[in-house]
Amino acid sequence: MRLTIHGGVGEKGRTCIGVEQAGTRLLLDVGVDTSASLGPRHYPAITPEELRRIDAILVSHAHEDHVAALGWCLANGFAGRILMTAESAAEAAMTLAAYATPEERALAAKAPAETIMPGREFTIGPFAIRTGRSGHVVGGVWCHLSAEGRKLGYCGDVVPDSPVLAMDPLPPCDLLLVDASYGADKVPASERAAAITGWLGRHPRGALLPTPLSGRSIELIGLIDGPVAIHPSMRAALAGQIAARDWLKPGIADMLSRRLAGALLWEEGQPLPPAALLCSDGMGLAGPSKAALAQAELAGHPVLLTGHIPKGSPAELLHARGKAEWLRFPTHPTLQENAALVAATGAGRVLAHSCDTATARSLIGNIPNLVADLVPGDTIDI
Repeated sequence: MRLTIHGGVGEKGRTCIGVEQAGTRLLLDVGVDTSASLGPRHYPAITPEELRRIDAILVSHAHEDHVAALGWCLANGFAGRILMTAESAAEAAMTLAAYATPEERALAAKAPAETIMPGREFTIGPFAIRTGRSGHVVGGVWCHLSAEGRKLGYCGDVVPDSPVLAMDPLPPCDLLLVDASYGADKVPASERAAAITGWLGRHPRGALLPTPLSGRSIELIGLIDGPVAIHPSMRAALAGQIAARDWLKPGIADMLSRRLAGALLWEEGQPLPPAALLCSDGMGLAGPSKAALAQAELAGHPVLLTGHIPKGSPAELLHARGKAEWLRFPTHPTLQENAALVAATGAGRVLAHSCDTATARSLIGNIPNLVADLVPGDTIDI
């Protein structure tokens, strides 16, 4: 089994991993790099000739760094199968609306996805493929591929111990790609959560929290024990995520439903509310947060950023000017959690995705079998 790195290893963003066995070729995720302008660095490092030979694309979840290049792949020669969960397929349309060109959106809309069901094995050519819930977003899955006795685990984005979303155990594998978005961060999720609730307690007149529509938004609704506000465009999507109880921890859906039902509604042009205002997306690049960040800056309203903020994004510029604070919300694994995933799967070799090479090297002390020098264009055999 051969892996080819097309993005996301040795760098942050545009996650895309090629897998080949006996002439069958797959791509695991097809993301974009929102830190790069439209062009070669924005999209996966894969040629039209290579795309024409791809048999299928498997999407782990519908965040922009994992799915937003889907239409671009179709525009550049890909004509194979597309597989993702039903929840990710619904969200992918919204992600492409925010991050893809009109041509790319139109092509993706004409190429409906086949539905993945977590826990149900299926085959593509010589590959036996299993998926499981990732704990990162409703509809998000990890992928496990086996062929001719070799086994590959791909985490996508995972949260091993989310208080809201469930993650299934990964099967044994020979090589595991871990979600290293947080690098060598060892701060427990409970500490991160306490820091955010403490910050909100010090801003009782309200604050703006830009956040991705899926995953982190319902996690924050679960965390914030106080007034919450949302943009009306987010209500249906959040309600849908909360209704998808099979993806959630037992007993959490009723509490989330009550808090969502009691959320205030805010629209552009209205005064910012005396509540924790959740607006998508998390970077101010699209959605209601784009206008909300501009309004918050003019009004001197507190802003708390809780996730990745790409260079040049409105959120990053506001933070650089001292107009926004940043506290990481735990939606990716800590170093200890990644080391535990490696140990549980028995992986003999490990790759780190969603981080640069220097960050990957910093993990070797805790994950000694990590291969830290691969970059887009490189290959590795299992």
